Amino acid sequence: MAIDMGVGVLLPFLAGAVEGMAPKPAYDYLDAYVKADVTAQAWLIIAPIAITMVAGTILLMFRRRVAWQFPIALIALVLLAINNIALLMWILEDGPQTMTMGRWLPPFGISFSVDLFGAGLNAAASLVAIAGVIFASREIEWLGSRYGFYPFLMLLMTGVCGSFLTGDLFNLYVWFEVLLISSFGMFILGSERLQLDGAIKYAFLNLIATTLFLIATGLTYAVFGTLNMADLMTRAAAYVEAGEGSAPLYTISALFLIAFGMKAAAFPVNFWLPASYHTPRVVVQALFAGLLTKVGLYALIRSLTFVFGAVIATSEVFFDIVALVAALTMVLAGFGALAQSDVRKLAGYTVISGIGMMLAGMAMNTQGSLSATMAYAVHSMVTMTALYMVLGLAIALTGSHAMQRMGGIYAVRPLFSALFLILVFAVAGLPPFSGFWPKLALVRAGLEGGHGWLVAAILFSGFLVTIALGRVWAHAFWRGGPEGTPDGQAAIEHIGVSKAAGLVSNQTVAPVTALVAAAIALGIFAGPFFALTDQAASGLQNSAPYIESVFPKGPPVSQPMDLTPASTGAQGEAS
Repeated sequence: MAIDMGVGVLLPFLAGAVEGMAPKPAYDYLDAYVKADVTAQAWLIIAPIAITMVAGTILLMFRRRVAWQFPIALIALVLLAINNIALLMWILEDGPQTMTMGRWLPPFGISFSVDLFGAGLNAAASLVAIAGVIFASREIEWLGSRYGFYPFLMLLMTGVCGSFLTGDLFNLYVWFEVLLISSFGMFILGSERLQLDGAIKYAFLNLIATTLFLIATGLTYAVFGTLNMADLMTRAAAYVEAGEGSAPLYTISALFLIAFGMKAAAFPVNFWLPASYHTPRVVVQALFAGLLTKVGLYALIRSLTFVFGAVIATSEVFFDIVALVAALTMVLAGFGALAQSDVRKLAGYTVISGIGMMLAGMAMNTQGSLSATMAYAVHSMVTMTALYMVLGLAIALTGSHAMQRMGGIYAVRPLFSALFLILVFAVAGLPPFSGFWPKLALVRAGLEGGHGWLVAAILFSGFLVTIALGRVWAHAFWRGGPEGTPDGQAAIEHIGVSKAAGLVSNQTVAPVTALVAAAIALGIFAGPFFALTDQAASGLQNSAPYIESVFPKGPPVSQPMDLTPASTGAQGEAS
């Protein structure tokens, strides 16, 4: 009893003493809590995650119902596309929008923050995924459906959409992990030796990139005490203005450049892509080529140009390094494509060349170049997905992926061959197709910014890729038969006799036709398209509306962090 009474007297005393000694929090926690009701429109921001996760769960539950897999996946992706287009229209009208989990304002809550850059790529990705799932309905047989292709596809889209919509660096890492886990499963679907070999190369290099990403994220939190992108922008700007040492920030930026450069397949860490992308199923190759490298490029621009732009602007060499990486990525990929006789590996080098183009736009770091980069990213999503699909169907028709043993497709399938020829023109950047205007905008931005040597690399790389794809047209489509056979009807009797030739049907040609039509439309209606990308690029260079959407009452930190040991505790309380 005495002990109980003593404790009863002592505890209030100690509580009062501790309360008097404890530093007052830097925030009014009531002000940090969102009291207003969430509007129905705000749910558009996180609906992509809910749609794909719920659909993936349903598909997994009904994995034994193989006939249900495609319809459920198609319905989910159509709903995803409708949601993402509605989200894009909302952002286009009202500017950046933010929804924070748990009703806590950042940096307490985890934010989904959407601007035109993320919303535009998110909408394009969902439309490409619809084309992919329609193509898969014919290519993915009973066993592939039974062992998880469609749930993996939903999980892949969860990671892609989450990456484009998140406003937090650590959650960007999480969505990358979700994306990678699903891609590993899609890679080995079929368990063939070649697939396992490609998956090991793909997994090993991407795990290294993910580790570097995590290290960079940890260092960012150690320096700034936050991982919210809007909060980081204000703290990084204050850090630079205060004249603090820039070495830790340059180290963080370099780690992000290496990590995201590896994921985007930029030189010199791009050798994994042509060594692995040709091994999985055709639809998996197409979706990976159209989506995954663009997520890596998006993360590069989001982190280095947007979040740490104030830091990197103080460096005289950082963007010069990015420009050199871009030039080497483009030119070496062009030579790599020329050296290939395997059309699948040639397509991989074509993807890498496009990544170099977009890195060039990032390196120029002007509104015009960033607008061209976003336009090129959408173009690349559409054309690279279609290119892999067309080449996959060509391989199915001829029974070979080596150009020496291909030929005669035009004589048998002229309309299908025309689809490939249009893709060649689009990828090469010829008018009036989708690749022309972004390349023209990049060239113009380069000349205006005094980047003549980078413009020369862009033009030379385009020339190399045009020759490489022209060789595929001449050898696989235009000539009458494989190497060593005379042209003519007798030489093309081999077309369509391979075991995989049944893959070529209206069900697989239709999504390719839709993607080619999109490439034509993006070129013809370039005015409205570039009006959107110009607005998105303006948002990347003027971050005030984005920050205001996250912090309606203003950023919580207006002064640089004091990183001396004596103040770490108080600053940690504020963070």
